Amino acid sequence: MSTQENVQLVKDFFAAMGSGDEQRLLSLVAEDIEWIIPGEDWPLAGTHRGHAGLSDVLQKASEKVETSFPEPPEFVAQGDRILVVGFATGKIKATNKTFEDHWVFAVTVRNGKVTKIREYIDTQALARASEMDASGLG
Repeated sequence: MSTQENVQLVKDFFAAMGSGDEQRLLSLVAEDIEWIIPGEDWPLAGTHRGHAGLSDVLQKASEKVETSFPEPPEFVAQGDRILVVGFATGKIKATNKTFEDHWVFAVTVRNGKVTKIREYIDTQALARASEMDASGLG
């Protein structure tokens, strides 16, 4: 695939994720996809593998985090690597604490499928928003 086709694939992936179209999303990723979300002490951190791992992290995201993207992301590509640069705001539902996150997703495309995603995010902001107060009320 050309770089332009790879960028379109990643744009389609983000559109499917944003609309909650899990079937479309799964059709765009490799069976052995690996999605690495850095950090500790917040609900989505970890390495998520395969279609089951992708479905699981998306389910967790919808249950535990409210996120909005006030501006469209930028796509920067070279061959099979696409960097998606963006900004998000949101809150962790369990604590009702808000966060702002400037992020980059490094996406690898092979054979017409998304095969790897590594997020570069503000892990400290997300961990802070996930911390429960001593009272346990958020």
